[in-house]
Amino acid sequence: MKAAVVGHVEWMEFVPVEHVPSVGEIVHAEESWEQAAGGGVVAAVQLAQLADSVQFFTALGDDDKGERARVELEARGIEVHASPPSRPQRSGFTFVDQAGERTITTIGRKLHPRGHDDSLPWHELAHCDAVYFCAGDADALVSARRARVLVATARELVTLRQASVELDALVSSGKDEAERYHTGELDPEPRLIVTTSGALGGWAQPGGPYSAAPLPPVTVDSYGAGDCFAAGLAFALGAGLDGLPALDFAARCGAGALAGAGVHAERVPLP
Repeated sequence: MKAAVVGHVEWMEFVPVEHVPSVGEIVHAEESWEQAAGGGVVAAVQLAQLADSVQFFTALGDDDKGERARVELEARGIEVHASPPSRPQRSGFTFVDQAGERTITTIGRKLHPRGHDDSLPWHELAHCDAVYFCAGDADALVSARRARVLVATARELVTLRQASVELDALVSSGKDEAERYHTGELDPEPRLIVTTSGALGGWAQPGGPYSAAPLPPVTVDSYGAGDCFAAGLAFALGAGLDGLPALDFAARCGAGALAGAGVHAERVPLP
């Protein structure tokens, strides 16, 4: 099973707090840590737990944070294809409260791969069983369509419109306005449209409602749960699952992200 992600990197500092500070308030944290993060990284880490090989098409900054991100990702067994650096790495910080909810602030411009960048081996995507697209330009998305299965996030709706390729699945959110999708916004329409609603499960077109996976005994951190779900769905479809079995598998990947801190993904067995 060969998988790939086309997306972005954010060098993130995670700060566990009792609660997110209100305006003018000071809160205290006992610890913090930094690591490569962002939707592309989360998905690549999840797929590294599932597939035989994972390639990550991205862009990295021209500073220490960009280099640290590359080293960390490669240490996880991910093959990184990054555009030549030209500006500082996007970074940020994430508050994680006692309920496991994350509140994110990003700093700097999002860096993403461009399909006309000949330094990246875009032809490799034609050999992939599944690709998840979460950041890039229209040319990058057209290249990603060479894969057998292509899943994308509704966060990139503008790019999806520009590319006008048929998606095997689009993952949208029923809670986050920036990730909503309404039927007819893309032409052609995705073969499968999934609207997630966290612990409530979600809705698939076609297919109807599906249930959420059982939550871990303790919710440590909700960071990346949505992108773990999307990466799990891409893997499931690439592995030949369809309908509810594919959604159930994706839901288990999303729930697994809640069990660990920061960028965390679990190995989930196929049914």
